Amino acid sequence: MSRIGRLPITIPAAVTVTLDKKTLTVTGPKGTLTYTLPPKIEAKIDNGQITLTRLSEDKQTRSNHGSARSHLQNIITGVETPWSKELEIRGTGYKASVDGNKLTVLAGYIHPVHITAPDGITITVTEESKITVSGANKEVVGQIASNIRKIRTPEPYKGKGVRYVDEFIKLKAGKTAKA
Repeated sequence: MSRIGRLPITIPAAVTVTLDKKTLTVTGPKGTLTYTLPPKIEAKIDNGQITLTRLSEDKQTRSNHGSARSHLQNIITGVETPWSKELEIRGTGYKASVDGNKLTVLAGYIHPVHITAPDGITITVTEESKITVSGANKEVVGQIASNIRKIRTPEPYKGKGVRYVDEFIKLKAGKTAKA
C-alpha cells in the first residue's frame, strides 16, 4: 500500500469539497479548483476527511495513488492559502514592472519581454528587482515562475539573470591573463 496514498486528507473549515463521480471540486476563500481522479482510484468524503483507495494493484494504479493524494492535498492547501514563488533579477539595467496581469521584464535584450498571467495567478513586483508569483494552483504558479526564469537564466560568471530567491548559483572563475 502506498504510504502517502493511504493517509487521509483533512478538509479545513473554510474549504468545501464536492465529489461528482470522478471529479472533485474544491472551493475555498482564494478560489475554486477541480481535480479529476485517475482511473481505478476512488475517493470517499466523510467526517471532514478525504480518503483515496485504489481498485486495482497494477503498477500504474499504484503509481497514481500517492500522486493523486498529493495533488489533492496541494489543491486544498492552495484554495485556503495561496502558493507563491519569489524571483529576483540581478544585473545592471535589468528590471521588471507589472501592469494589470502583464509582466514586463527588461533583461538585456533589445526589446522588453512580456508575460501575461493566466486567471487565478497574480504577479507583483517590488523594488523593480523582486517578482512574486502567487495563486491557488501550485503547478501553474511553478510553471509561470519557471517561464519568467527562462527569460534570462543566471549565467555562471557574474551571476546576472533571473533566479529564485533561495537559489544558489556557483560562480566560475573567469579567464586569467597570461604572464
